[in-house]
Amino acid sequence: MRPGRKRNSGSKLLAEINVTPLVDVVLVLLIIFMVTAPMLQMGIDVNLPLVKSKSIDVTEEKLVLTINGAKEIFINKNKIPVTGLSAKLENIFANRIDREVFMRADKNVPYGFVVEVMSEVRKAGVDRLGMITEAPEESR
Repeated sequence: MRPGRKRNSGSKLLAEINVTPLVDVVLVLLIIFMVTAPMLQMGIDVNLPLVKSKSIDVTEEKLVLTINGAKEIFINKNKIPVTGLSAKLENIFANRIDREVFMRADKNVPYGFVVEVMSEVRKAGVDRLGMITEAPEESR
């Protein structure tokens, strides 16, 4: 008879698995994840520089996605709900080679909402996403 197996009165084999090493490994991994998870969520404070750059000419049939202060999304001048954004962009880019979108977002819109919209744009298969900003005011 093999070690680790016992015969009971009904002559059936009972397999015993030593789970102590498995529990040890799982507890060590749990501790590692509990220690490292808060570090992944911490951010670093960065003061971004104000940059002057040449303006983009968005009048040449470029697709402009706008998010206003009320969290309403517009493709060019047509209002679109967040849930239908990905499907609408897929339809628009079905016959286009250039998959490029320019996005304008109000500065008062929460960052999480902007990221959610960017995620929907990526789901639609957009290759390039440009952000439209204003030039900083020059102080004299």
